[in-house]
Amino acid sequence: MDERTSAIVVGVVRALATDPEVVARVVDAARENSPEVARLPVAENRRHIATLLLEAVAHLERGDEHESGDFSAAFALGADRAAQGVPIVDLLRGVHAGRAEVTRAGVEFARSMGVDDATILEFIVDLDHYVGAIQRHIVSGYHTAELELSRTARDFSTQVLRRLLLSGERLPVPEELGRAGLHPDRPYHCVVSAVTDPRDARSLEQRLAPFGGVFGFTEGQLTGVALNYPVLPEAAPLVVVSPARPLLALRDTYPLCAEALAVASRRGLCGVRPLVGLAAETALAAHPALAATLVGELLAALDPGNEFHQEMAGTAVAFLDHGCVINATAKALHIHANTVRYRLDRLRDLTGIDVNDRSHPYVVTAVQTWWALRTWLQRAGS
Repeated sequence: MDERTSAIVVGVVRALATDPEVVARVVDAARENSPEVARLPVAENRRHIATLLLEAVAHLERGDEHESGDFSAAFALGADRAAQGVPIVDLLRGVHAGRAEVTRAGVEFARSMGVDDATILEFIVDLDHYVGAIQRHIVSGYHTAELELSRTARDFSTQVLRRLLLSGERLPVPEELGRAGLHPDRPYHCVVSAVTDPRDARSLEQRLAPFGGVFGFTEGQLTGVALNYPVLPEAAPLVVVSPARPLLALRDTYPLCAEALAVASRRGLCGVRPLVGLAAETALAAHPALAATLVGELLAALDPGNEFHQEMAGTAVAFLDHGCVINATAKALHIHANTVRYRLDRLRDLTGIDVNDRSHPYVVTAVQTWWALRTWLQRAGS
């Protein structure tokens, strides 16, 4: 490949690596074609793909041979997916889909730069050669990590954990639970964290170890069963913990913890959060269409682009969250109590919603109002 074509390749790949829309397209393609990859948080997929593209730019700028460059990011991606329990078949589905999207985006960028078709063909052949090398190193990283995992007792414990929590898996027998360090006759807490990076997971697992149990990656997140209720610093990574239940009953509890984790993550919470404390929000979050209907019925007069309308809605939510106490709401929002009263009055004038009205079934009405306001605020913020 001559210098002109090399310069075009570097320019196109640099454009791909620095374009958030292209990264999003590759992420979407990988997730759409691999259910196991789609179970991982979008941020985790985006982090790896962005790193791979940036590594490609550095590789091409250095002029390295495609088979002898630095493929540490690709190797790490494969190793992480093995540690997270993503099957190799599903990993490759995601890789192939992402590879095709990168090629498609590369052709689009080259044409937008006025590059002729013959040069584009040469560029695509060269790019595909390099991407093929990336794929081989991803597979190598996966198999290396898989081999290491299979040699340890930890792998056995992780497999028992997955079989314990995931539907469709054969439940472990008491002897297997014992080998994994679990007590079949004692109740355990289901623990699901927001941690997806294996390096961060090791740190969190060390914090959880004193509470007894087994921890490992399940569906891409550090998960486990704890003999004692974990106590962590408030600033610790988000962890949802269920009440203690018999081990073989935790399969029904795990999906609830995973759903509650998603709700708590959207709220930006951290530290240990009891499942029961998130029960209402988790139940409501399962019905987004109903929430949208409620918003349309109750809050049609509010304008998402109006900052004061957002302040009114946020104040009403805080008021409901703080037991409908004016002073507690004012303190939480760092505003004057009269400001709280004014905003609630204006909300009533605009929408007819009076969060102080106790003349009808108050609890049900308060829940509906809180749900509608929270949903509206989330949409306004997005």
